[in-house]
Amino acid sequence: MSGDDIESRRGGVKRSSNNNNNTSSGYASSSTYLIEDTETQWTSWLVPMFVVANIAVFIVVMYVNNCPEHKHMRLVGKCVARFLGRFSFEPLRENPLFGPSSSTLKKLGALEWTKVVLNHQGWRLITCIWLHAGVIHLLANMLSLVFIGIRLEQQFGFVRIGILYLLSGFGGSVLSSLFIRNNISVGASGALFGLLGAMLSELITNWSIYTNKAAAMLTLLVIIAINLGIGILPHVDNFAHIGGFLTGLLLGFVLLPRPQFGWLERRSLPADTRLKSKYKPYQYVLWLVSVVLLVVGFTVALVMLFRGENGNDHCHWCHYLSCVSTSRWDCNEN
Repeated sequence: MSGDDIESRRGGVKRSSNNNNNTSSGYASSSTYLIEDTETQWTSWLVPMFVVANIAVFIVVMYVNNCPEHKHMRLVGKCVARFLGRFSFEPLRENPLFGPSSSTLKKLGALEWTKVVLNHQGWRLITCIWLHAGVIHLLANMLSLVFIGIRLEQQFGFVRIGILYLLSGFGGSVLSSLFIRNNISVGASGALFGLLGAMLSELITNWSIYTNKAAAMLTLLVIIAINLGIGILPHVDNFAHIGGFLTGLLLGFVLLPRPQFGWLERRSLPADTRLKSKYKPYQYVLWLVSVVLLVVGFTVALVMLFRGENGNDHCHWCHYLSCVSTSRWDCNEN
C-alpha cells in the first residue's frame, strides 16, 4: 500500500508438552524443553477472543471501505474479487495485501502522527492495534498470535497475558509515533513482538527451572532476530516491533516469574521447616528494575510525543532500525 508502514508477519516459538512425565513445556523448536511445574494450567479463551475480535474488525473495515462505491476516486486498477461486492479489495497496485484503502484505515483509527499529536487523537495509539492492512497481514498476525499466545495463556492465565498483549501494542504505537511522521501504521505486530519479548524474559527470570536452557535461548534469539530483520524492509513499521518487544521484555520480568520449588512444595513440608522465599533474589531485582524502566520509559516517551518532538532529532541513526535503503528500494520514497 503506497505510503503506508505496515507491520509485517511474525514468526513464533512453539511450546510443546510432555504428557508422559506430567510436566509442562518449555520452549521448543526441534527439541523439547521441560520444566517441573505444579502450577495451574489455565484454559485459553482470551487469545481466541482476540483473534475473533481482529477478524470482526477487519470485516467491518472492508464493509466501510466498499471498494466498488468509490471507483470514481481511483486512479488505476479495478477492485479485486468483485464478486464479494462491497467487501471486495482495493486494486493490488494500491494495496497488495488484499485489503482496504489508506483513507479507510485513516478514518477508522490507523496510527498517524498528525492526528495523534496535532489533532489530539491519542486513542489511535490503541485502535491501530486492531486494524490490519489486508487479508495477508491479518492471517499472518493471527496465526502467530495463536501459535504464541495460547500456550502463554495456558501457563500464565488470561489476566497477565491480556495485560502483556495490550501494553506491548500500546508501547509499539508510542515508539512508532515518535519516529514515523509521514506514513500510517496498523497491525497487531507490536503486541505480538511483546509476547516474544515476554517469552525471552520469562526464560531468563525462571532460568533455573528449565532444562536445555541454552538451546531454548538460542532458538528464541534466532527467531527474534529474523523477525526484527524483516522490519528493515520498506513499508514495515519496525519501530512498532521494537517498542512492543521492549515493553513485553520488561513486562515479562514483572508478570511472569515462577516461584521456587521450595515455595510450591511448602504445604507438604513439616510445620517446623524453614520456608524459602517465594522468589529468588535476582527475580526481585529484575522485577524492580523493570518496573522503574517501564514507568520512566512510558512517561518520557509520552511527554516527548505530545510535545511534538521528533525522535529522529535525538537519535540520528535510529531510522536505520526501520528501513535500510538498497539498490532495489529507497526508504525516502513516499
